[in-house]
Amino acid sequence: MKKSNIILSLVMLPITIIMIIPFYYILVNTIKSPQEAAQNPLALPKEIYLDNYVEVFTQVPLLQSFWNTFFVTFFSILLMIIIGAMAAYPLVFNMNKWNKVIMMYLIAGFLIPFQTTLIPLFELMVNFQFVDKLYGLVFVYMIGTIFCFFLTMGYMRTIPKDLIEAATIDGCSVFGIFWKIILPLLQPIIVTIAVFQTMWVWNDFLAPNLFLNSPSKNTLVLEIFNARSQYTVDWPLFMTLSVIVLIPMVIFFLTMQKYIVKGLVGGAVKG
Repeated sequence: MKKSNIILSLVMLPITIIMIIPFYYILVNTIKSPQEAAQNPLALPKEIYLDNYVEVFTQVPLLQSFWNTFFVTFFSILLMIIIGAMAAYPLVFNMNKWNKVIMMYLIAGFLIPFQTTLIPLFELMVNFQFVDKLYGLVFVYMIGTIFCFFLTMGYMRTIPKDLIEAATIDGCSVFGIFWKIILPLLQPIIVTIAVFQTMWVWNDFLAPNLFLNSPSKNTLVLEIFNARSQYTVDWPLFMTLSVIVLIPMVIFFLTMQKYIVKGLVGGAVKG
């Protein structure tokens, strides 16, 4: 092993341990009794205590909240990818001065923080009667289309234009070229986008807290938030819910991690 790699490992090891401690703290205290967790929060449990998980599945409508979260996440990501890719397609393969203006206008969306648009966005949601609707929340997350557009446009530039010209000569329509040729070639970057945006939508708290009112429409993150009362926090319930919400995302990220690197590096290598 090279000396530089040894030094890097020695530097990264304590940083990794520091980053893991909060997750260890939450996980280990979900399998302890409240008394043991209060006395020895960092110690391993003397015996496995599963009542916290039993209580969560008994008191919290997890299946309904999981479905709400899955519905919002799935359709948000699906629409982000399709609209972002469709917006990038003409700007890459039919660039002109007007398309350049449109491209700069879309990219300028990165300069506007989401928090600064909350008041007009809420008024818009009220006017469209989208408040307290799951599909309304999907509409809110459409702001992520800009991110999808930006990454898709960069990757799409690596596709040879000769391929598009050949398909046009063969009589393929514009939509046919997009759906049958362009979209399949975008698979690596689409998977990368899906991973990033899924983790954002799944774990987001601000938008569901603002635009959902009914308990039956709660997402998983809102169920964690509801573990606290006005003056106290039910810490066992809070930490157990946190673990349950994090587990799907951890598995999802570990499964898709190799595709993230492949998608981001692929465009750079081809370019």
